[in-house]
Amino acid sequence: MSKKVLALSVAFALTGLGAAHAAPLPAKPTVVLVHGAFADSSSWDGVVADLKRDGYPVVSAANPLRGAASDAAAVRTVINSIPGPVVLVGHSYGGTVISAAADGAANVKALVYVAAFAPEVGESTFELSGKFPGSTLPAALDKPVDLPGGGHDLYIRQDKFPAQFAADVPLAKARLMAIAQRPLTDAAGGEKAVSTAWKTIPSWWVYGGADRNIPPAAMAFMAQRAHARQVVTVPGASHVVMISHPHAVSALIETAAKAQ
Repeated sequence: MSKKVLALSVAFALTGLGAAHAAPLPAKPTVVLVHGAFADSSSWDGVVADLKRDGYPVVSAANPLRGAASDAAAVRTVINSIPGPVVLVGHSYGGTVISAAADGAANVKALVYVAAFAPEVGESTFELSGKFPGSTLPAALDKPVDLPGGGHDLYIRQDKFPAQFAADVPLAKARLMAIAQRPLTDAAGGEKAVSTAWKTIPSWWVYGGADRNIPPAAMAFMAQRAHARQVVTVPGASHVVMISHPHAVSALIETAAKAQ
């Protein structure tokens, strides 16, 4: 073998060795999705499909919907089980939950509010819902269901659910969602917030311009108060913007995941 060929062979070998031992790319953060009231984890299916396609680890946490503090504690156990950074995403009442669950969680790098609440200390979800005019939710609620030991479960009337909650979702699907809805307790909706992680963790916001559960003006107010890094309003979208416009929601989550 000539000296020239030998030198080239050694060079190629070293190049291959360097590539084999190159530092791995940083792992993508895990996205933890927290659903809200009158919904369940399947409400994130379209968003999950996008995130998984793009290589993000995803956990869709079950939100108990029993009480703001206890629900946050349940979600915090999920966060604490995840090694590495987390992007925490909440829909509707799930925003109240992530605002508390992320408090003191060192691995949460970003919060994403999807048509969601972000209460100040001393505020409740129900108070924020009525802070601005426009919510038609109270008139759409069914008769409260008594719970053992006191308290009540709240449901949206099945006949009113499509127009109230999911007006831009195909009617057949919205009717199935109405049947599968999970109730929120009245205690959870009225519980005062004690934590505000959005004051110390960067936040991103997306919501529909035709939301009938939370007035868009209320979400604009909360996003401004939280000094959101980006706010996306989807014209004509309902309260379940993550179902009707999953790509807009997943794109914002990925923006938050990549932010420094």
